[in-house]
Amino acid sequence: MPYQVSQDPGTSPPPSRMKTLLRGLSHLCPACGQGRIYTGYLTIMPHCTDCSSPLADYRSDDAPAYFTIFIVGHIVVPGTLLMEKFASPEVWVQQALWLPLTLILTLLLLPRVKGVLLALQWLLKMKTS
Repeated sequence: MPYQVSQDPGTSPPPSRMKTLLRGLSHLCPACGQGRIYTGYLTIMPHCTDCSSPLADYRSDDAPAYFTIFIVGHIVVPGTLLMEKFASPEVWVQQALWLPLTLILTLLLLPRVKGVLLALQWLLKMKTS
């Protein structure tokens, strides 16, 4: 008979790594998956409203911005170069397309990247205090 660890009836097993990262991507608490992690656009809540897990102890500083720039740059730069090579549109067409796309992608990705980094820190137990 294989070895099995018994758990208390009131506790649930910790979520998988992928599930935890997906919770961060969805702006949900990495611990319970129910509470929201933001009070605004990027402001982290002090505690989860559902499970009271401390969220403000996980600081990402500038990392979300760097990763967002990295991702958006790898989408926009090749797109710009390919469009220039194959279509060669006027400069104003390039600007009218790529500048708003860059702004929209950045604003959409930044809170998601920050949520994933918070979830990763939660997984690795990287509290600042």
